[in-house]
Amino acid sequence: DLAELQQRGWLTPEELQPEPAFDARQVHYGPVRAFRETRLAWAARRFEARASAQERADLAGFEAAQAHWLPDYALFKSLPGAGPHLTPRLLVAFGEQRERFATAAEIQKYSGVAPVTERSGNKCWIHWRWQCPTFLRQTFVEWAAQTINKSFWAGAFYRQQRDKGSSHQAAVRALAFKWLRILYRCWQTRTPYDESTYLNALKKRGSPLLNQLGMQT
Repeated sequence: DLAELQQRGWLTPEELQPEPAFDARQVHYGPVRAFRETRLAWAARRFEARASAQERADLAGFEAAQAHWLPDYALFKSLPGAGPHLTPRLLVAFGEQRERFATAAEIQKYSGVAPVTERSGNKCWIHWRWQCPTFLRQTFVEWAAQTINKSFWAGAFYRQQRDKGSSHQAAVRALAFKWLRILYRCWQTRTPYDESTYLNALKKRGSPLLNQLGMQT
C-alpha cells in the first residue's frame, strides 16, 4: 500500500498526489499501474539505501515465510481489474500445483466457464455447465466483468459479443472463457500479463478483433 510506504518514510506525501491526467470519474488501468510501479520502485531504492538492520531482517523473514505464494500473488495482482478482493480469489482458484491442469481447456471445463454442448440426433444445443464449483466460476466471471473498462481488447471483445446479440451475462461469460486461456499461459510460464504483448500477438495472428479495436493488421 503506497500510503503505508509513505507512513514509513519511503515515500513523501507529495509523491502520492494524483497526477493531473487522472480522471476521477473512471480508472485507466495503464496510467494507474505506471503511477504505482514508479513509486514502488522509488520506495524500493530508498529502502535499499537507508533501511536499518532490523527492517532488513523483518523483510527477509516475511519473504521466507511467504515464499510459497509471493511470486504467484504478484502475477495475479498485476492483472487488470483484479484489485485487493479478486487477487486472492484468483490465486486460490489456480493454486500452486501447475500439473493439476494440463491445458487451459481443463480449467475452463472444471470451473464451469466452458459451456456444455449436447447432441441428440439432428439436434444440437448449448447450455450452462451445472456440475462445477460455483464459487470458482463466479470468481472468473466477476473478474472478467472488471476487465471490460480496464483492458483495451477485453472491452472491445465484450462490445463485439453484445453487437452479435449476446446478453450482458453471456458476453461476460464469453470474455471469461477467453481470459482463462490467457491467464492459464501466464500461470504456467510464471509470466505477468502484459496488455501490449497480447495486442501484438493479436496483430501477428491477424485477429478480426483488431477491427473492433481500430488497429491496422
